[in-house]
Order: sequence, then structure tokens, then C-alpha cells
Amino acid sequence: MYLRIPLILFLVATAAPGPSDASMLARSSESIVRSAHRLHTRAIKHSAGLARDLRIAFSGVRLEQPSAAGNAKVYCVSSPNGGLNAPPASNPRPTSPAPSQPANGTAAASAATPSATGGSAAPSASLPASAWKLLQAYQGNTFFNGWDFFTGSDPTNGQVTYVDQGTAQAAGLVNINAAGHAVMSVETTPTVSATRQSVRITTQQTYTGALLIMDSVHMPTGCGTWPAFWSNGPNWPAGGEIDIVEGVNDYTNNQATIHTNAGCNLSGTSGFTGTVVGGTNCAALQTGNQGCGVRSQQTNSFGAAFNSIGGGVYAMQWDTDGVSVWFFPRSNIPADITGSQPQPSNWGEPQALWPASGCNPFTFFNSHSAIFDTTLCGDWASGVWSATGVPGQDQSCAQRTGVSTCEEFIRNNGSAMAEAYWEVSYVKIFQTSS
Repeated sequence: MYLRIPLILFLVATAAPGPSDASMLARSSESIVRSAHRLHTRAIKHSAGLARDLRIAFSGVRLEQPSAAGNAKVYCVSSPNGGLNAPPASNPRPTSPAPSQPANGTAAASAATPSATGGSAAPSASLPASAWKLLQAYQGNTFFNGWDFFTGSDPTNGQVTYVDQGTAQAAGLVNINAAGHAVMSVETTPTVSATRQSVRITTQQTYTGALLIMDSVHMPTGCGTWPAFWSNGPNWPAGGEIDIVEGVNDYTNNQATIHTNAGCNLSGTSGFTGTVVGGTNCAALQTGNQGCGVRSQQTNSFGAAFNSIGGGVYAMQWDTDGVSVWFFPRSNIPADITGSQPQPSNWGEPQALWPASGCNPFTFFNSHSAIFDTTLCGDWASGVWSATGVPGQDQSCAQRTGVSTCEEFIRNNGSAMAEAYWEVSYVKIFQTSS
């Protein structure tokens, strides 16, 4: 703070009557009146100047604000339609805190603000503009706007009944929680006779070629669960399927997989960090719907381990080079993602990559929608109920639960479904102008 003290003292001093003024007071009454008038005028001028100079002087004062405490088969299938409005903000689940700025300075995504749809976000002053422009965003109180609820039978033979929007809201299976996150749950009634209610939603927005980014703080986990976040085209498998997040039971390492028509292959095993599971023929109908999968080496990329770190961000890029999938833990989310100016070329090697040299991404994939679902048991989770050896599954679910089948366990243990829910901060779809 710099105060103009000499100036202020001068002004105060000159505002007071001087000796010459005193002598005038001894004169005639007419002179006294004239002098009083002159002194009054001078005082007004000096007072105005003093106020102005005080404003200038104090304009340099800045008040400091307190700092802030600063090898398994995959069976996903195609999608249908139904209408949806945003659900009420009741919350049957514990509220996870909004993602915050990590200590290492890498920006993490914040989800409490409503979504912006269409157009592109203005680049941050410190971030270069991205070639990927925002097409659609789902977040905050309007997250569920623009999604259809699937109500058909589960194509993966799971022990679930997918319900419509109204039923899901009434049953507390979907809501926006206090952190501004979208929650999608499974029914937790203690016992059921056959299936449990669950939720599967599909974006009305479709895309051919895209950068799809999803920030989640919690995903379904536990014996019997089979959650997925994926991207799917029409006339399966002709339109192709890209499984971005998927796994079962107690798995801790994500598996990304593609399923296509005949002719698509995974060419080579370099350029990505994951491990190929199954084979390199991605044709669904030639591999018993196994496709070609890549398992992450990150032991916190799925399930309970993912939840314990506050989740993170998944990104899927579909461009002329092929299809790629990245995972960023909560503490290592690139600032360009947080700033909606994604720069995939700066992200390093992806978890999974299917290069265009073996699978033309615009021949085998088209007109996709993004999908969330949680099924129970089904072909995969039931099929490995008694198995071990996959990261996270050191003990089989049959051993851990003492129940011989997945279906019996699911029907009689509603409380075990307490962790079978998605909590999603946002989903954003970007496309390039070309």
C-alpha cells in the first residue's frame, strides 16, 4: 500500500485559514462576509480534492483473501430407445465429494455445474485450443437429459430387469446427488424371486468418429456385478461395439474390447500399455462374441480399487488412426481434459489401441451412442463365478460368498448390492470439424 501522505498533509494544511485570512476577519462586516464566502469556496474545493486524492491513495490497498485448503469373454450388445427427463435430486446413496484439485497441481474435473450442450468451450488462457470441439455434454442437474432408458430383456442373460425412467426414479435407482453427480443403482431389496431392477441408458446423440470422455467417481463392484460403459452402433455387430470400461465381480483391472463384423483385426501389440486377452480377431460372430480385448495393467482402473481413489477419467478416441482408450486416475487427470480442450497427442500411450492398419475405424464402426449399464451375473460374471487368476480375483466369488451360483447369491443378498452403483461426474462427446 502506498499512501500519498505529503499530498494529504498539504491539502489539509491549505484547507485551514492562513494569517491573511485572519487579518481579514478584523475588518468591516462586509469584508468579513466576503472573506467567509471565499473561505467556504476554498474549503469546498480543497475538500473535493482531498476526497479525490484519498480515493487515489487508497486504491492501491488490496485486501488479502484467505487461501483455500488447498481372459474372459465379453458380451455387450445393441441399444434401443425410450424418453427421459432429469430426475429429482433425492439421494439414496452416500454422496461422494466433488472431484477436487489434486496436490500435484494437475486439474481434476468438477461436476457440480449444469451441462452445456453443443458448441465448444472457450479455451482457457493457459491452454491451447483443441481440434476436438464439444458436441454434447451431460453433467450436473441436467445429466439425464438426452438419454433413453432401455427396457428390453438383458441380451447378456443377466439377472436384471431394466426399468424405465419413471420406475427408476420412483424406486430411487437414479438421481442427481448433492455433489451434482448422476447416480445409477441396482435394487437392494433383501430377497427377490428372480431378477433385480437395474438401469441401462443410451445417448440420443449419435456420432461417427469422436472423442468420448467420461469422469466417474464410483462404479459398480462386488461379486455378481457386471458394469460397463461402452459405445455401440446399429445392426450389431455391423455398426461395431467399443467397450471402454468393463469387468465383473471383484476385478480391479479394466478390460477394453471391440466387437465387429469379419475383417477387423488387432494388428500388433505395440503402441499401448495393456495386455491382449483372447485373440486378435475382433469379429464377434467368429469368436463367440469374444472380440479382441486389452486388459489394463493399472490395478486401480476398475472396481473397488477404482472407487478407493475417487475414480478418474476414461477417454476413447475414434479417428482415422484407429480406436484408442486411456484411463487417468483422479490424481493424474490432464489439465486439457479438465479445461475441455483435450489434446490426446499429449497423453502418452493409451491402455488399448486398435490401429487402422488392421481395422478401418470408419468401415467397422458407425453411428454410435454411448451406454451405461449394470447387469448381474449373466454370461460373463456367472461364467467366472468359481474362477480365480484375474487381477482382483485371488479368491473366487463362490469361495468368498459361500454360495455355489451367482444367481442364488444375487437373489438372496440385496445388501451385497450396496456398492453396485455408478456415480458419474460427466460425459462429454467431442468431434473435429473435418
